[in-house]
Amino acid sequence: MVPIHYESEKPMEKKKILITGASGGMGTALTDWFLQGEYHLLLHYFDHVPQTPESENVTHHRADLRDSGQISTMMIEIGERFGGVDILINNAGISRSGMSWKISDNDWNETIAVNLNAPFHLSQAAIPSMRSKKYGRIINISSVVAQTGNVGTAAYAASKAGLIGLTKTLSKELASSGIAVNALALGYFETGMISDVPLDQQAQIIQGIPAGRLGSADTVCKTVEWLLSDEASYVTGQVINLNGGLHSS
Repeated sequence: MVPIHYESEKPMEKKKILITGASGGMGTALTDWFLQGEYHLLLHYFDHVPQTPESENVTHHRADLRDSGQISTMMIEIGERFGGVDILINNAGISRSGMSWKISDNDWNETIAVNLNAPFHLSQAAIPSMRSKKYGRIINISSVVAQTGNVGTAAYAASKAGLIGLTKTLSKELASSGIAVNALALGYFETGMISDVPLDQQAQIIQGIPAGRLGSADTVCKTVEWLLSDEASYVTGQVINLNGGLHSS
């Protein structure tokens, strides 16, 4: 009998994940988590180069997220090199504290630019290739402060609340194209912006958390991993609360 030779299946192309703010605490945690998977990681940064060096499956991409022109340039370059992104994690964020009647125009505008305008422009640039592939995931990192408010966080709370509204609208616009859009409303975690909070204030924050502790970055990473899975493809337009009991809705 003549042996039958089967052509080997073409290896599946690795999905491309763009993580903004990849050099920060949560960005680094997400990078380390998905570095172990079958992905190509596109790591965005501005001031500080990500800890994970460039390799066959990791590339660095610099842009000032306050500048829509730089966002556009970065996304065009990504499109030309990689054919767009499959997954967008809008993780980058800043907080400019100040009472509402004292906060400067510059602090307000920068916070809105990075936390809300940038996710919009990034999504706007990523959507066409996602629609053409009939596949995409957009995950927006919001905050419990968007739901509860907090003294001195007018700009931050407004930007993160706007991100929730953007999530819900995009999810309705894109569901028929196989694109799921969700948000994570994070409480206080062991990594990220908490590092800028003095230890005595951290202790006060922990006292107010029903779970009695700060969250682990693994909780965020595992939730994102699930949202990227085929099993979660029916989940869209949701705000998933990860906050140790601080808020529920």
